[in-house]
Amino acid sequence: MAETGVFPVHNNIFKIGTAGRASTATEMLPVKDLENFSISIDGNTEEWSPMDQGGWTRRAVTGKGMTISFTGKRNYGDPGNDYIAGLMIGTGQDVETKFEWTMPSGAKLVMDCVINLTAPAGGDSTNIDGLEFELLSDGKPTYTPAAP
Repeated sequence: MAETGVFPVHNNIFKIGTAGRASTATEMLPVKDLENFSISIDGNTEEWSPMDQGGWTRRAVTGKGMTISFTGKRNYGDPGNDYIAGLMIGTGQDVETKFEWTMPSGAKLVMDCVINLTAPAGGDSTNIDGLEFELLSDGKPTYTPAAP
């Protein structure tokens, strides 16, 4: 008889390249103490109204971009957390890196990205510093579905 109300614990695993785009597998590290993430996918859509469609509009998605926003706590001494916070004044190639996301299903998303650090610290005097940043896709990600 199967147990009811018991679910296996699965986590999202996020890793960031701590040596920029040249990051090796050993330099792909988690960022500790992340609390929340959200994904936004922007599509570029082209529209046209051909005569053979009786006035109906045709559409095609001609491009996409992905942004993953993270919020968490600043964990001083954690290499992944320190790497992100260290990008405070970085621009251009200084904020380019790699990203890996292993989903609870086992599916995996890998992409080159740029990091937009939006809050390297801060909060009330009795709070732990916050850490907030966005990962923006830079080119087409690679998605590997979970094994059946």
